[in-house]
Amino acid sequence: MFINISNVNKQYADKNNHQVDILKDINLEIDKGEFVSILGPSGCGKSTLLSIVAGLTGATSGEILVEGKRVEKPGKDRGMVFQQAALFPWLNVIENVIFPLKKEMSKKQAESEARKYLQMVQLGNYTSHYPHELSGGMQQRVAIARALAMDPDILLMDEPFGALDEQTRSRLHDQLETIWTETQKTIVFVTHSISESIKLSDRIIVMGTKPGIILKDIKVEIPRPRQEHKKEMVELEEFIIGLLKKEIDKVIREELAHESAY
Repeated sequence: MFINISNVNKQYADKNNHQVDILKDINLEIDKGEFVSILGPSGCGKSTLLSIVAGLTGATSGEILVEGKRVEKPGKDRGMVFQQAALFPWLNVIENVIFPLKKEMSKKQAESEARKYLQMVQLGNYTSHYPHELSGGMQQRVAIARALAMDPDILLMDEPFGALDEQTRSRLHDQLETIWTETQKTIVFVTHSISESIKLSDRIIVMGTKPGIILKDIKVEIPRPRQEHKKEMVELEEFIIGLLKKEIDKVIREELAHESAY
């Protein structure tokens, strides 16, 4: 198994120093080349789980193996794309993509790799632009190109399109699917959007909250390319909504209780 998440638990101490379960008994196996979405309501720990896979955060207990090697810190085999593009504002597009490659290859080779991946995300004509000159969707494409240029085996994506408008998100879905097909990367994709997870994924891991647990591991067998509003897509979306209803109600109750306390 390419990624093996075994008995992972994560706890935090609250303001009263009580231990709170963020993730509880997470067991998950992911094959090489799979596109797996982790879906769930706010507070279910999906981003925390991704951070543990990335090696940015440690688990309280349990372990994560990538090709049999235990994850204890960030590594070149895992590239991360966050919700915010996190580009360096003083560097132009190609310089942002080259930046993490400097220690790995010559300047000429780094520039060649950067241009290749900028072409892949359809930004080959924007190499000299600065982040403030780009739309949010274009900035995210630069971030994806930067992660791909490092040639990781695994692309970890934490709600990368969550802040974008619906039309831009839809275009980036198509681009990401094309990139995934061309590169054969393993993608672990965190989202709160049911339709997004259905459109993109081989499998959808549906999580519950308080504590974060896996409710269902769904294999998506709808042929690609997938068009929204098709019968199979709508039926699967309704099924997942049913799974998540209790979890979303739980989040709403907690938010209302928090508001009434102030």
